[in-house]
Amino acid sequence: MYSITGLNPQTETPVVVTIRDGLIDSIAASTETSEQWLSPGFVDLQVNGYGGADANADGVDSDAIIDLTEKMIAGGVTTYLPTIITASEERICAALGAVAAARRNSKLVAGCVPFAHVEGPHISPLDGYRGAHPIDDVRPPDLVEFARWQAASNGIVGMVTLSPHYSESGEYIRILSAQGVHCSIGHTHASSEQVRSAVNAGAVLSTHLGNGIAGMIQRHVNPIWPQLSDDRLTAMFIADGHHLPSETIKAMVRAKGVSRAILVSDAVALAGLPAGVYDTPVGGRAELHPNGRLSLAGTEFLAGAVLPLKDGIARATAMTGISLGDSVRMATENPGRFAGGAGLLQVGKPADLVLFRVVGGGESLSIDRVIVKGTEWS
Repeated sequence: MYSITGLNPQTETPVVVTIRDGLIDSIAASTETSEQWLSPGFVDLQVNGYGGADANADGVDSDAIIDLTEKMIAGGVTTYLPTIITASEERICAALGAVAAARRNSKLVAGCVPFAHVEGPHISPLDGYRGAHPIDDVRPPDLVEFARWQAASNGIVGMVTLSPHYSESGEYIRILSAQGVHCSIGHTHASSEQVRSAVNAGAVLSTHLGNGIAGMIQRHVNPIWPQLSDDRLTAMFIADGHHLPSETIKAMVRAKGVSRAILVSDAVALAGLPAGVYDTPVGGRAELHPNGRLSLAGTEFLAGAVLPLKDGIARATAMTGISLGDSVRMATENPGRFAGGAGLLQVGKPADLVLFRVVGGGESLSIDRVIVKGTEWS
């Protein structure tokens, strides 16, 4: 048994958390002063890769997912969803199999990865809405294919992002939701009626709302407003300063309310690497700029995100004017509702904790300590 002390971001007062047998044993007010914040480990629902580790790479295997998990933990993320994007069925099954194998082979991965997120391939085929997803692999929802994903990975899929413009979407969402799979609307040109039908069928999330959409859209009739206005949908946002301008994310978070807003990194394998031009398995040739913007080489189109969730928390505070506590909540408790109840500072919960400081003029977080299931990470 041991204790850790820091400032609770929700109350801005010092607390001491006692850990026993990998669980939070007690939480109490502390008389100690501290300049460090103590929160639950961060929860990221959308991670394609980081630091060269790529869940979508050719030949991805168990070791790559273990490597990715270790890199996520170093950034304060103790629960995350490896995210597999649009590809052939063979590649999707292989990637999902790698995640399942990593959970079998590593107790660490089993504790940090509750399931996988498949983003696509049932998304809009239209340019802009499709993003960097390969057009040749975009296809309608298919329950038989979904069953093959699960068979290839021992049921590892727990979240699916799709566009509800397909006629098959309603039944697909209903059946997946009945199986406990979270369905999220994203990369879509769907009408308001199609969005409402998807929510009625059981869709509960919006994937990186405000992104995965064409640059020029109708001002009143577009896929953003029906998702933003439906309180049954919780919206995920990328707060890196490139995917959404400050005024946009500020207005969207106000409209959704903090309780229905989630921060994600949507990080790709180039995150954490030096600026330069890279060849990637998803999207082809991409340029990582010194300011952290990742674009398809020679264009202004985004090719993914590279800012870790920890810094997205800091930037969300700066961009929206919400409190640090609210930003932390959007990266812990709120996503945790869709990841097995992770992200809570609560007695009896797993001792997944992070001790951090706000640095860089409020633009980033410095991670000082990470506790995973009661064990100090180093």
